[in-house]
Amino acid sequence: MTRPDLTLVQLSDTHLRSADGLLHGVVDTTANLITAVEMVESSGTDVAALLLTGDLADNGDPAAYRRLRGIVAPAARRLGAEVVYAMGNHDEREAFRAELLDEGPSTADCDSVRAVDGLRVVAMDSSEPGQHDGHLSDAQLDWLAEVLATPAPRGTILVIHHPPLPSPVPTVHLLRLRAADRLADALRGSDVRLILSGHAHHAGCGALAGIPVWVGPALAYGVAAVPPRGRLCAGADAGFSRIDVFGDQVVATAVPLSTADRVYDVDAAERLRMVHEIVGAW
Repeated sequence: MTRPDLTLVQLSDTHLRSADGLLHGVVDTTANLITAVEMVESSGTDVAALLLTGDLADNGDPAAYRRLRGIVAPAARRLGAEVVYAMGNHDEREAFRAELLDEGPSTADCDSVRAVDGLRVVAMDSSEPGQHDGHLSDAQLDWLAEVLATPAPRGTILVIHHPPLPSPVPTVHLLRLRAADRLADALRGSDVRLILSGHAHHAGCGALAGIPVWVGPALAYGVAAVPPRGRLCAGADAGFSRIDVFGDQVVATAVPLSTADRVYDVDAAERLRMVHEIVGAW
């Protein structure tokens, strides 16, 4: 069986609250995060990193970040995985730095670089205090160019909360990354293999400067991409993403937290043997 060289798990838009209570009166966001983490751990997947791609707290409350870290950090230790935290528009920089990064007070952008088994993960802060659409400053783009000037052994994944893509959902489209062409200019000719984002609360894909862009589903709730006429809708469905590196390919897969009836649950080795008999060994 072909296994990926490297697997990362993206957990986006967790929207954790500081105390018990349901988001929008419907969603237990803490329970969703715990379910996702338990699903990853119980799978036995060899996870190199957990990437938390913004809107980690619903309103920037320090207690929400402490709650999130209390779930994610022990799981990462058990998995032997790195943890990368990225800012979103619902996050608050000083509390984010203090509770997740163990840094002193600062309102500066929370940009970071992490090496994960030869793969470079660059997390950029596309948030602006008081705004919900995304922006990268000239200084951030200059910093990014400096980081990317030296290629990484396995290339780079760029993590940014706001998608640098259009969206079929009009509200999400208005709240995307502004002036994405500036980011495209900074990325051309670099070793960036994938741009990983969240924010939209719906899965999607596209490309920027010829680089694949993956918009991961949200762990809080999902926005309907095909709502009834004249309506904007969101449902209490949730999901996360696994990002697999297979040689020179990077594959993004949406993973739902589903309560739907199970279609099958069979022995993996037995089913693989059956499929091999059907298609033959490649």
